[in-house]
Amino acid sequence: MRRAVGGTLAGLVCVAWLLGSAWVGAQAGGPPRIGAVDVSALPREAQQTLALVAQGGPFPYPKDGTVFGNFEKRLPVRERGYYREYTVPTPSSRDRGARRIIAGRGGELYYTDDHYRTFRRIRDQ
Repeated sequence: MRRAVGGTLAGLVCVAWLLGSAWVGAQAGGPPRIGAVDVSALPREAQQTLALVAQGGPFPYPKDGTVFGNFEKRLPVRERGYYREYTVPTPSSRDRGARRIIAGRGGELYYTDDHYRTFRRIRDQ
């Protein structure tokens, strides 16, 4: 019994250390890990939102075009106001849902389908 408890405790300490190291790395300005996705691989609604962003609207949601703060630093760190967010409608959702397009002032575009937990940079084809 004692051995199992010690092993479990050691495992928890190891996991806490790994999570803490990742957090410290992000806080220290380490580059976030961001995947990529082709426009053609995005859901149809995301492609439609991209078209609206490209033409400057009109946007269906009042929060579209507002500043995305990037407080968790999951995108490259830039000055406040650099990123704007746009809703990607989710057909089965009764509210805005979890999907967004984030547009950087430099023209870069990101897609998240899990409410900002992960991002993929959108590649042109």
